[in-house]
Amino acid sequence: MDESTHIPHEYKRLLHEQQERVKELSCINQTTYILKEGKPIEETLQQIVLLLPSAWQYPEYTEARIRFQGKTFETPEFRETAWKMFQEFDTIDNEKGSIEIFYTQEFSIENEGPFLKEERDLISNIASLVTGYINSYKARDIIRMSQIPQEAEEDPANISSRKLLQKFLERHNAERDVFHDLQPFKVKEILLVANLYDAYSIEGEGRFSDLMLGEYHQLSLTSLPRVTGVSSEDEAFTRLKARHYDMVIIMIGVHKENPVLLCRKIKNLYPYLPTFLLLNNPADVPYIMEQKNLGVPFDNYFVWTGESKVFFAMVNLLEDKVNVDNDTRKGLTRVILIVEDSAEYYSSYLPMLYTLVMEQTRNLIEDVSTDELYKVLKLRARPKILLASNWEDAITVFNKYKDSLLCVISDMRFPKNGSIHDTAGFELLEHIKKDSPNIPTVLQSADPQNAKYAFTLKSNFINKNSESLLQDLKSFINYYLGFGHFVYRDNKGRQIAVAKSMKEFEAYLETVPEDSLAYHAMKNHFSLWLMARGEVKIAKLINPIKVSDFNSLRELREFLIDIIRKRRKEANKGRVVTFESSAVIDETNVVSLAGGSLGGKGRGLAFINTLIYSFELGRLLPGINIKAPVTAIIGTDEFDMFMERNHLWEVVKEEKDFAVLQRRFLEGSLSYTLEKELRVYLKNVEKPLAVRSSSLFEDSLSQPFSGIFGTYLLPNNHPDFEMRLRQLSEAVKLVFSSIYSRSARTYFEAISYKIELEKMAVVIQEVAGNRFGDAYYPHISGTAQSFNFYPVSHMKPQDGFAVMAVGLGHYVVEGERAFRFSPAYPDLDIVSHNDLYRNSQVHFYAVDMNKKDLNLLEGENAGLISLDISAAEEHGTLNHSASVMNPDNDTINPGLDTPGPRVVNFADILKYNYVPLAPTIRTILDVVTEATGNPSEIEFAVDLNKDKDGNASFYLLQIKPLVGSGAGYEITPESIEGEDLIIESKKAMGNGIIENLSDLIFLEPAKFDNLQTLQMAEEIDRMNEKMLREGRSYILVGPGRWGTKDKFLGIPVVWPQICNAKVIVEIDLPDFHLDASLGSHFFHNVTSMNVGYFSVNVSGNRGIVNWDIINDQSVIEHGTYFRHIRFDKPVIVRMDGKKGIAVISVNRKNERL
Repeated sequence: MDESTHIPHEYKRLLHEQQERVKELSCINQTTYILKEGKPIEETLQQIVLLLPSAWQYPEYTEARIRFQGKTFETPEFRETAWKMFQEFDTIDNEKGSIEIFYTQEFSIENEGPFLKEERDLISNIASLVTGYINSYKARDIIRMSQIPQEAEEDPANISSRKLLQKFLERHNAERDVFHDLQPFKVKEILLVANLYDAYSIEGEGRFSDLMLGEYHQLSLTSLPRVTGVSSEDEAFTRLKARHYDMVIIMIGVHKENPVLLCRKIKNLYPYLPTFLLLNNPADVPYIMEQKNLGVPFDNYFVWTGESKVFFAMVNLLEDKVNVDNDTRKGLTRVILIVEDSAEYYSSYLPMLYTLVMEQTRNLIEDVSTDELYKVLKLRARPKILLASNWEDAITVFNKYKDSLLCVISDMRFPKNGSIHDTAGFELLEHIKKDSPNIPTVLQSADPQNAKYAFTLKSNFINKNSESLLQDLKSFINYYLGFGHFVYRDNKGRQIAVAKSMKEFEAYLETVPEDSLAYHAMKNHFSLWLMARGEVKIAKLINPIKVSDFNSLRELREFLIDIIRKRRKEANKGRVVTFESSAVIDETNVVSLAGGSLGGKGRGLAFINTLIYSFELGRLLPGINIKAPVTAIIGTDEFDMFMERNHLWEVVKEEKDFAVLQRRFLEGSLSYTLEKELRVYLKNVEKPLAVRSSSLFEDSLSQPFSGIFGTYLLPNNHPDFEMRLRQLSEAVKLVFSSIYSRSARTYFEAISYKIELEKMAVVIQEVAGNRFGDAYYPHISGTAQSFNFYPVSHMKPQDGFAVMAVGLGHYVVEGERAFRFSPAYPDLDIVSHNDLYRNSQVHFYAVDMNKKDLNLLEGENAGLISLDISAAEEHGTLNHSASVMNPDNDTINPGLDTPGPRVVNFADILKYNYVPLAPTIRTILDVVTEATGNPSEIEFAVDLNKDKDGNASFYLLQIKPLVGSGAGYEITPESIEGEDLIIESKKAMGNGIIENLSDLIFLEPAKFDNLQTLQMAEEIDRMNEKMLREGRSYILVGPGRWGTKDKFLGIPVVWPQICNAKVIVEIDLPDFHLDASLGSHFFHNVTSMNVGYFSVNVSGNRGIVNWDIINDQSVIEHGTYFRHIRFDKPVIVRMDGKKGIAVISVNRKNERL
């Protein structure tokens, strides 16, 4: 066989296999869908058996059978043959069942007779799904009969971050899960059987599909059923065999006999398939009733009214009938019982009722501040409508769902005991009222004289022939069923007040008279209205409560108010809520003072709030309180309005002098709404405030904008309230203006961002800390990162690191002398005691509470004061944060009990666990890193004052993903080109790329003598000084330990002697083996200046130094020991901080590797 014929054959084979796998997957998906509907076991197994043939290789020659509990479920033309596949299954109570597949003719031999290996897998999977479904069905009954043991609480410390985040999602979505569990059965596939003319009359000149879509769209429904039309019996059965349908609608037109015969055949072969008849002519109703009495097995029948809404009602009626058990059990969903035997009447009445219920439910949830998906989900909690056409069916529904009944709407005249009974409706409502007197009822009749019966029962009456039928029905639903506004009434039923929202409902609840409270509570109006709004949780809590359960009506009122407030607070936890004066001082949520985006920093703060108060981050960290400061955010809409109102767009284009711009911004006015909100906000907060930028691009995943825009700290203690308001307003305006600062404009140009696309939100946040005299500051502030690119000893990069200091975090962010440690090894000293003393904190920042009049144009430090560290000792804030250096023996002793130099090293906290700070930082870094999906950085503050439980407080102030080099640069093996390689290190510290180094100073190997290392130190000192004067950084290469005190182990330099080196390399020589220090002698300098520090052990195959390339470069200076060379182009230094490797390569291209 030649290639040209082989390829198409192979292609056909692969295509066939792919199509088979798709069929199998489709069968699994459809089976899962049927199981999720939660129908009875028999009906479910019958539907599944009909699916199976289409998934096998020869569907037209395939029959299937399922056996269980002595019952058999078969495909319509089932027969046994010799070609059989069999799969047994067992249930939890050891009942056996089986699934069998038969081919009706012989086929070629495959893996298992004529069956494929994949088909064995498929039948096994189907059996597993069926077993799981039957087990859950049986377990449901067992659970109902027994008490469910409480699940043991897991130790949070032993739960992985991933599981914790999943638990957060479960808690966060618990409210939605109730709605997700409602309406499991949805009609997705409809088979419409009609002749062409009848179909055309329904189609309405091709507009039926559009009308159906319109109905679903108007009511915000998402699952529009697919309608498949057929016009013959053969076509109908072909379709039924090929696909699963949720319902069949058979049109009854001019020729009535054939459709009725087809209906009988379909129900005989598919007994569990819901089949509805749709009559084209109301005059055919007697004929259909006669056929029903003769045993034609249809489920229901409707009369075509000329409107597509009848299809909408048929679909919803079926869905409600199937879902009612599930929804009343899981969601406290209510039931409306309609008793009506006239198909002509209910065919127009039900569509009207469904539309009304849907619209009212949608209107109720419109004012809820939530997302659109949630609103659509809440529609599932709408009342279910059940139709009964005779006395017996009505009584059955009432007895089964009496605890869930919302109302009963009954015709006066309908069948009872097999014949029409003139007062059946009256007797039914009388029976219901005796059992459940508070259920709202409606008696309907075409005879107005029957109103007297309704009056006798204190029931409502609606005239079926009334021209205002829709309005009458709407009034009843709004007044009695909890839809519409909540109308507070006195005990005589007279209107007192109308609540249009939950907020108004709660407000009136506090003030209405006690007789009104009792009136509504006795009639269960509160839970009805709340349930209609989709407030399932509150409704469930209120529903079983009786007035008699309380000692007084005052106690009942307090209970209702408390439960609503707790529910609201729980719902708002960890969320961004719209401004309300009552919510301002609540730290459990973020308050939005204006619309629009929250900006990058604002988003991070909102996420922090969610982590702490919704995720309950504190559960993981016993012994310390995890908090966020009270936070409000002014969204970007205010920035847009501010720029428009004050005509600043043109000004920022023309004016480049930032000082002038700042004054123009200060002259501008904020919106009236924002000024009003800030006024209320300030009346509720007394602590100093941080007013921080939160631009659209700030802390984004693509570019780090941190430190580019403005932040102002306000003492917020001026005796004149108007001055406090003015200072806050000015800080907001100056943050707005900081977009156009010189540094911001330069940065935008550098990263090719358009400044006109930037917008500014503003964060207003209470400053964490306490007041000490005229200074306000926290005991500790710091930052921590989830990756440490300068690990020492047995640290790993993924252990992370933290830097912290006494006082405000401004000190740490500015890169001053702060204490660095690994949260994984908090008791490990990573520098010598002398180095620790030399680099210890000597001053700190605080909010200057003595500075009442602020000039914010002085800059971001206008509200700050810098104090000597001794002031902190006087305040008592150094007690657990500092130690004393003993200069006699170079030891450091925790605490301040002895005289001597103070060293801020937090020993009492990190080594002796005064508060569990290190594990707190480590856990939060783990959770935040996983939550953001990136290496991350946090900013925090600590208040060491302990509460009554002995816990200090940890304030999480900011989280942001590490971007650029901060996120970790990766070196791949293929990117290391041997011919361009100058130095390769397998043990390196640092991270990212350096591309501006052309100079390299190295000690010539042949001239190294460890007896002359002091002279070498002097020479490199001189060369370094020269490089400083020229403003040139360089790469420094030499043997042994740089900075060692032992002159025989390396060159004993101090940091100022090599301070302009951007990369330091320690190498070994043939007669001088390397004992790497990796910068431990001047660790603070290396880390704070992001210096690359490499160790190259050539003899141990732990690195490469290409002396040929080095010796081939231009010599700038040839010293006694060192040679200074310069490359034609800057070399490329790449450092992979995660792997701890680094390479220096020749730059042969003008692009980044």
